Amino acid sequence: MYRTNTCGELRLQDKGKHVTLAGWVQRARKMGGMTFVDLRDRYGITQIVFTDESNAALAEAASKLGREWVIQVEGTVEERTSKNPNLPTGDIEIIASGMTVLNSALTPPFTIEEDTDGGDDLRMRYRYLDLRRPNVRANLELRHKMTMEVRRYLDSKGFLEIETPMLVGSTPEGARDFVVPSRMNPGQFYALPQSPQTLKQLLMVSGMDRYFQIVKCFRDEDLRADRQPEFTQIDCEMSFVEQDDVINLFEGMAKHLFKEIRSVDLEGQFPRMTWADAMKYYGSDKPDTRFDMKFVELDDVLKGHGFSIFDNAAYIGGICAKGAATYTRKQLDQLTDYVKRPQIGAKGMVYARVEADGNVKSSVDKFYSQETLREMAAKMGAEPGDLILILSGDDVMKTRKQLCELRLEMGRQLGLRDKNKFSCLWVVDFPMFEWSDEEQRLMAMHHPFTHPKDEDIPLLDTDPAAVRADAYDMVINGVEVGGGSIRIHDSALQAKMFEILGFTPEKAQEQFGFLMNAFKYGAPPHGGLAYGLDRWVSLFAGLDSIRDCIAFPKNNSGRDVMLDAPAPLDQKQLDELNLSVLPTE
Repeated sequence: MYRTNTCGELRLQDKGKHVTLAGWVQRARKMGGMTFVDLRDRYGITQIVFTDESNAALAEAASKLGREWVIQVEGTVEERTSKNPNLPTGDIEIIASGMTVLNSALTPPFTIEEDTDGGDDLRMRYRYLDLRRPNVRANLELRHKMTMEVRRYLDSKGFLEIETPMLVGSTPEGARDFVVPSRMNPGQFYALPQSPQTLKQLLMVSGMDRYFQIVKCFRDEDLRADRQPEFTQIDCEMSFVEQDDVINLFEGMAKHLFKEIRSVDLEGQFPRMTWADAMKYYGSDKPDTRFDMKFVELDDVLKGHGFSIFDNAAYIGGICAKGAATYTRKQLDQLTDYVKRPQIGAKGMVYARVEADGNVKSSVDKFYSQETLREMAAKMGAEPGDLILILSGDDVMKTRKQLCELRLEMGRQLGLRDKNKFSCLWVVDFPMFEWSDEEQRLMAMHHPFTHPKDEDIPLLDTDPAAVRADAYDMVINGVEVGGGSIRIHDSALQAKMFEILGFTPEKAQEQFGFLMNAFKYGAPPHGGLAYGLDRWVSLFAGLDSIRDCIAFPKNNSGRDVMLDAPAPLDQKQLDELNLSVLPTE
């Protein structure tokens, strides 16, 4: 047996014990007649001491150890004379009596320490080395703890963990599918599931009234920090439930995770905010409510005074940044440049400071009287020392989203987005449909199986764009960590939904006949929710990207640079699959 102890478990009370450790050399340094080796394994770091006095040959061999060599050491635990308060094992060291080199190693391409000198691309190429870093390893340990707590909680609530297939049929709604050619069925393709949506609904028809699965999902979409082409959902479904039943149970799960993982007790019910209010006051369906700075609409105050940009705008909205009137002209110009970036797209920004005497000094003073500016400040709830920032535009929703980006940036600059502060809420009453300029038709905002609110069902015939969905998202610190809905369980209503979405009866039957037919055999009312495991872990770990809590992630181009995938297939494989590859333009 190579190891009988771990590097992180030994303490001062183990003084005098003879131990055997195995791991990787973090560093080795020779000082006079002594060689010190920091030995690292998954559990921590322990200092090993080799002395010329006790065994000169062993000390000489230790001095030649390189970084990341794999060794086994025997020795005695002793109290360390020069203690290291930064290490859990900083009170002790091992006086070595024997050593075996299990494997030498090349010098790694970056330092395997918490603060590494390796860039993202380099670390992704050598991810197996990056995973040795203690902070990256801690993220995977956190992920493990969370999955264990999820299983423990759901098991206590009567849920069954049931696996569903990875090779399914392609779905026409939502993101693009990853497709898999079938060798045994030439010219036909599987798809990797974007989620087990229809399968979990079929499980409800089957009488499995409480299902969950920690499952891989796949979406071929543009990537950003909180997206990967493959990601993990905590996927759940329940029968004989209404919206409040689902929300209450999974709010309970959230509180359980906060308590068990972060030792945070969340009291009371999470607030609920309608989608319409989220967009009106925050410009986002996942508002960050750790800080205030709600939008205030200013059309009635600022229109009609000769400032054409405001006079001709469809929307004028502002935020009040408390205590930020000290911002310099340079800082305000930088904020203007920020909102004018192509990815945000604002044409400009107007600002106003509330001075100590209550007067308001703005960048558009020549168009507005002091009385009007004071009225604006009063409507904003602005006090002396506050800064007002205003955007306007021709498109209400687009301008609100621009103002959202400005609000989040101000929150960041003012230190209001503390990663150790958590603000949770539910966003409810989403629109059932959204208009697609690309498709020139209504699309399902969530998916085609979402149940409309009962009181809005008559609007499906007269004004489908006004229909609200029985859908809900959990949002924490501006991140959607989960979402779900009550599902349609009636085949006639489901057929109506497909009709509104532009499916012919034949196309609906071809794509989803299996589900509509199943509903005819006694489908229970049902609904569910899927949490994003990667997002939960990154939230609890305080990460900016979900890549850092995934063992082997893809980069922003969807490539695995370690495995060099995706990659071309050789001609023999293509022939077996009856595929040909056209040259790219």
